[in-house]
Amino acid sequence: MLDYTSLRAVSAVVQTGSFEKAARLLNVTPSAISQRVKTLEERLGTALIIRGSPCAATEKGAWLCRHMETVGMLESELLTHLPALADPLSPGARITLHIATNADSLATWFLSAASTFSRASLHLLNIAVDDQDHTAEWLQQGRVLAAVTSLEAPVSGCRRTPLGALRYHATASPAFVERYFAQGLTSTALAQAPALTFNQKDRLQSRWLRQALGEEPVCPTHWLPSTQSFVEASLSGMGWGMNPEILVGDHLASGRLVALVPDTPLDVPLYWQINRLAGDQLTALTRAVVDTARAVLHPS
Repeated sequence: MLDYTSLRAVSAVVQTGSFEKAARLLNVTPSAISQRVKTLEERLGTALIIRGSPCAATEKGAWLCRHMETVGMLESELLTHLPALADPLSPGARITLHIATNADSLATWFLSAASTFSRASLHLLNIAVDDQDHTAEWLQQGRVLAAVTSLEAPVSGCRRTPLGALRYHATASPAFVERYFAQGLTSTALAQAPALTFNQKDRLQSRWLRQALGEEPVCPTHWLPSTQSFVEASLSGMGWGMNPEILVGDHLASGRLVALVPDTPLDVPLYWQINRLAGDQLTALTRAVVDTARAVLHPS
């Protein structure tokens, strides 16, 4: 039989990052938290917590935390129907839902969806950020309950809902274009013109080059892991990059930015995938995400 007292201790340490904060959250002593975690680790024969500042879950610990997340949602739903089951002496810890999205969605539309959900829910959100081509891996590994992803195929055990396409434009300042592309967007010019790349997982520039030019020349690049800084760097003439239309539409209209090749946007279809076990309890979250995305994104 599962020892939920110990499981809650592990989850609280991971959530708060320390044994002391977990103790305050559960209204017990730090030594009690430490003993519960140690007892469970000895029983399972594996470490569940990486001790540090902050503490973090091991792979096995993360699976236990996700289980407690699901249990917490089920208990919360049950207590809305049977409030007399609630222990008046038990601390009313709020459930933290772990979800993942890409940085550009977070910067353009996803935060609005998260805010809509949080205003009507007691649940807290822990939003992880990764490339849209990789957020599905967080679901597959059990690290999150739901994710915005570019993966069209449903992740095993998840429900998939199309959201629409996030549209990007290859943009740069007029001065940058005059300096590097006065003779046109050629492979020789691209080999000299600095691009902007979010991180090693970012393939948007490569995808646009193949779509617009039919080739993928090697470009020098600045590494800049910030959506807003991408826009600012483009405006300042630091480099050319793929910017979401939502963020640069006004700049393109005013002429502060120009498209490297007019009328050649790159559309990235996005999908909402949510664990089936949590889907029924989180219909409000799914509704907020889908409604917000479809009001902002292009039809895919």
